[in-house]
Amino acid sequence: MANITVDQITKTLKGTVDPEIGLNIVDLGLIYGIAVSESNDIDLKITMTSPMCPVTSIILADVQLRLEHLEGVGKVNIDLVWDPAWIPEMITEEARISLQ
Repeated sequence: MANITVDQITKTLKGTVDPEIGLNIVDLGLIYGIAVSESNDIDLKITMTSPMCPVTSIILADVQLRLEHLEGVGKVNIDLVWDPAWIPEMITEEARISLQ
């Protein structure tokens, strides 16, 4: 069984786009942590732009589905966190330019 890498997960998560903003969740800075166990279990720490984000369930479902479809993946645990609070400065420079 091949080991799943953080890079693979990051590339996969770039397919999840926040429908309100139109940017992927990686470039938005919503991913706070990725850990992969020896058995390819994934622990993901993610936040939203706001605790009142109306598309939270859509984004989380898409992330879960994408990660579960990685070849050889074990369990997928998604931890929605609010600390530290997301701020616009967490958006990558490249993504900021695309918003202008």
